[in-house]
Amino acid sequence: MITSPAHLRALAAAGEWTAPTAGVLDGHQQANLVIVPRSLAFEFLLYCTRNPKPCPVIAVTDPGDPVLRFGTTEADLRTTLPRYRVWRNGELVAEPTDITAYWQDDAVAFLLGCSHTFEGPLRAAGIPVAHTAPPVYITNIETTPAGPFSGPLLVSMRAVPGHLAATAVEITYRYPTGHGTPVHIGDPSVIGIESLSAPDFGPPPAIPPDSTPMFWACGVTPQLAISNTPYAITHYPGHMFVFDHTP
Repeated sequence: MITSPAHLRALAAAGEWTAPTAGVLDGHQQANLVIVPRSLAFEFLLYCTRNPKPCPVIAVTDPGDPVLRFGTTEADLRTTLPRYRVWRNGELVAEPTDITAYWQDDAVAFLLGCSHTFEGPLRAAGIPVAHTAPPVYITNIETTPAGPFSGPLLVSMRAVPGHLAATAVEITYRYPTGHGTPVHIGDPSVIGIESLSAPDFGPPPAIPPDSTPMFWACGVTPQLAISNTPYAITHYPGHMFVFDHTP
């Protein structure tokens, strides 16, 4: 049993937790990870400020320092996520559970808000949300570019009983570091999704009768925006960093 975010991070650092973090430690802030070289850090920050829905910035590390210090949270970002992705010139080259060997002296890490953060409050309100990572889709909505960073918006989907859709909007509005309110509700084809049964990331969803598909901006978006980046490291989809604090 996971007793605290520090406990989860310790298990990840020891290689004993490599699973997704969805449904774990409800109420705590979870975050996506993007690491870029210092030479591109300002442009990536600019990309985030131009696209705050998919990229809500929570914390940024000093160049070359792998240790995050934020409030009561102090953690070595090279080991305390369950799983990572390493990119070279936009190509995926590794999916390790420890990035110590890939860390560069000029690396800058960004922690970006994640929708797992609001799933606990949704469940507490009686909205059925799975304890597994949600399906994620690439949309036809383009993000606003900055420097070499550009690409489509990705969204996570949750099927919400129709009579609770307004409640879901109201609750997620309170969590801007969980991507806030949905970017789309209803017909997925409007945002370029041909089939809900074929997500780009994550498992195919169950769509119960009388439910409404609701789509939130997703922190996997930067993983498609780094195609012109010589060096980048991100979280593996669904495998987040968990802070000590609650949002």
